[in-house]
Amino acid sequence: MISAGLAAVVPLAVLAGLALGLLGGGGSILTVPLLVYVAGMDAQVAIATSLFVVAVTALAGLVGHVRGGTVRWRTGLLFGAAGMAGAFGGGLLGGHLPGELLLIGFALMMVATAVAMLRGRRPAAPDRAHADLPVGRVLLDGTVVGLVTGLVGAGGGFLVVPALVLLGGLPMPVAVGTSLVVIAMKSFAGFAGYLTTVPIDWGLTLAVTAAAVGGALLGGRLAAKIPQDLLRRTFGWFVLVMGGFMLLQQVPADLRWIALAVLALAVTAAGGCAAIWSRCPLRAALRP
Repeated sequence: MISAGLAAVVPLAVLAGLALGLLGGGGSILTVPLLVYVAGMDAQVAIATSLFVVAVTALAGLVGHVRGGTVRWRTGLLFGAAGMAGAFGGGLLGGHLPGELLLIGFALMMVATAVAMLRGRRPAAPDRAHADLPVGRVLLDGTVVGLVTGLVGAGGGFLVVPALVLLGGLPMPVAVGTSLVVIAMKSFAGFAGYLTTVPIDWGLTLAVTAAAVGGALLGGRLAAKIPQDLLRRTFGWFVLVMGGFMLLQQVPADLRWIALAVLALAVTAAGGCAAIWSRCPLRAALRP
């Protein structure tokens, strides 16, 4: 099934790399569903493969940021080292958990990511552009984010970038560049953890990786030409829809239509609340 789907998987993998190049994250958010639902992989294999793809793609995207001077190496290496320990442990644990549980966890991570993207990020303090962050906090946050990354194959840039921005007030370009160091380090560590229990189809993995790298290089060139706010919100809604789709896939087939109706009703009510009622809590929730 995987070989037959290669022609569809490789072009779609370009989108995962494109997201990483444009936003500093999103590779695994797209790669895992792609490998599960298009390539037909088991959840553990898809997550492990995604970690390798994202790690190599992040390294490719890092080159441009190094040239532009938007990488804080000390912060990135400390965060990445702590993240590697957490990601390796998450990868070891994830290989022994039920695939359905991992997919539910991944879908919930997608929903949380979408909300964070729709909220946006606070403006960074300009005086932090060249500052490194406190060591203790960097190590703690790195370990937690790494554990999540290794466990469900998600939470790369979309957890690291907000952590760097909110923790130390790093400007967005610096946070994105530094996050690529972290993503590469802990994704490789999570992949190593999964290798102890999960087989890898290296032919498909390398093909998807090459496509994603191409997308990341293209995304890096397009990033300066597309309004970031428009791009962030559009991608945020897309991730939210994908997360909802994955959650619905885990509902028993005879209850799926009921769950879909409840979800549609909830979305309609939420949209009406935010559009009509000036005191709707959703307005505050989606405000940066």
